[in-house]
Amino acid sequence: MNNEAAIAYFSMEIGLSNDIPTYSGGLGILAGDTIKSSADLEIPIVAVTLISKKGFFSQDINNEGKQIEHAVDWDPSRFMVRLPKKVEVQVEGRSVFLQAWCYTVRSIAGGEVDVLYLDTDVEENTKEDREITDVLYGGDMQYRLKQEIILGIGGVRMLRALGYHIKKYHMNEGHASLLTLELLLLYKRDVESVWDENWIWDADRVKDLCVFTTHTPIEAGHDRFSYDLVQKVLGEIIPLEVLKRFGGKQYLNMTLLALNLSNYVNGVAKKHGEVSKNLFPGYEIHAITNGVHSFTWTCESFKRLYDKYIPGWANEPELLVRTEIIPDEEVWEAHIQAKSELVDYVKKVTDIKMSPDVLTIGFARRFTSYKRADLMFFDLKRFLKVCEKGRVQIIYSGKAHPKDTPGKDIIKKIVEIAKAINDNVTIVFIKNYCIEVALKLVSGVDIWLNTPLRPREASGTSGMKAVHNGVINFSILDGWWIEGHIEGVTGWSIGPKPVESSLIPVSDATDAEDLYYKLENLIIPMYYNDRGQWIRVMKNSISKLAYYFNTNRMMRRYVTEAYLR
Repeated sequence: MNNEAAIAYFSMEIGLSNDIPTYSGGLGILAGDTIKSSADLEIPIVAVTLISKKGFFSQDINNEGKQIEHAVDWDPSRFMVRLPKKVEVQVEGRSVFLQAWCYTVRSIAGGEVDVLYLDTDVEENTKEDREITDVLYGGDMQYRLKQEIILGIGGVRMLRALGYHIKKYHMNEGHASLLTLELLLLYKRDVESVWDENWIWDADRVKDLCVFTTHTPIEAGHDRFSYDLVQKVLGEIIPLEVLKRFGGKQYLNMTLLALNLSNYVNGVAKKHGEVSKNLFPGYEIHAITNGVHSFTWTCESFKRLYDKYIPGWANEPELLVRTEIIPDEEVWEAHIQAKSELVDYVKKVTDIKMSPDVLTIGFARRFTSYKRADLMFFDLKRFLKVCEKGRVQIIYSGKAHPKDTPGKDIIKKIVEIAKAINDNVTIVFIKNYCIEVALKLVSGVDIWLNTPLRPREASGTSGMKAVHNGVINFSILDGWWIEGHIEGVTGWSIGPKPVESSLIPVSDATDAEDLYYKLENLIIPMYYNDRGQWIRVMKNSISKLAYYFNTNRMMRRYVTEAYLR
């Protein structure tokens, strides 16, 4: 363990590998990629998260398409070291103790980053308190607030107990924003002030320490707690009127708390920065577009190809701009290898036979209404007519939150449609989406589909993973795709230009018709009749997109624009 870290990176979820199921989706995977690139670049960071001993959940899908959730029991001691220090926080007026497990991320370049997993499953605690860090995003609002106390307040105390000297605290989403209150308390103790006009000065000192990244324009993505609940669970660690000044008058808004106590705030794409300014007027909100960890999200066949023609790409992914030097036939051969492996995997887990010769569309992400996973079937007759132009097969995967009934209904609808049209189009749903499945999908399909309601997609990183493997994006112009899209050159758009900066209604019919038109008249004909042009778009995806949309570039920007301020 290295106590030299100067940056503390707090995230409720972190996704590093299948074996450590402490993530639910894109936010956690981004956090994992951020840590891996920090190790590559030897940035002095320590990460703080929760142990989530029962994970998010393991997903099963029954014959009717109903999602069934199972707890994931895993043993942290197989992968990480339990540290000897314990710290204490107050929850509902009683002492709750927590320990930390340390997992070290090691880069192929030699850098290392420690990840601290906070855990309340210690003998000093009651059974109820031992379960606080069990389930990621589990339980009710009271459970969630307890988790955020452990992450924010407990995380700062653990770092101090372990001897870390932190110069910046980076909150990846608002879940960790209670750390700002702990910092206020620390500086109040330093100056021995009462809670009077001095709190303004203390707040400025805290702001200089804090960086906040907001990830969502969706209301549900911003945690809000009633002050009755806050006083019951957290107590009055700072005067209520002071807390309301920072966190909101009517309820404690964790995003607002972070906004008011951070000197640098950013969204995760240029468009998302604009949307966030509209959502939170009066705040200076920057934009640093997300990326993905290039080495993690490149499949083996393309790794070999890049090693052969672009040595050094793994640590300097900007070198992928030179992809044009790779012969077309070798790009296609690498793609077919990945596609064949995916087809074999589908047969193994679903017993459904797919062909590597058929145009394959992939859609995999969190299943929630605004992602519109079923947009392709908006007009089922029209869709089937499009597929007469050339054979199409579709692979779906993804989880709906256990409490998201509309999201679960979309999964059920897709499973039902797959059965209804299986004589015309092969559609499979791969259950229990995870890092391993994601890599197979983003490298093995031909087209990566994304159909969110504009402008609700803050960034979207799965499409960035796809381009590292020469897979072509076909997406709504939202999030990162606004920056990455060149029509017909790096992929295709769906629907009108992105002019919205607020959550106005969007026409499913308009977007679906554009999807059908381009699939029928551009994508299917090019795939089956112009292999040379298809490969050119694949190579453009790599050279014009993968070289830039990676977390190495992203972290360099965080260092120069946020951490060194």
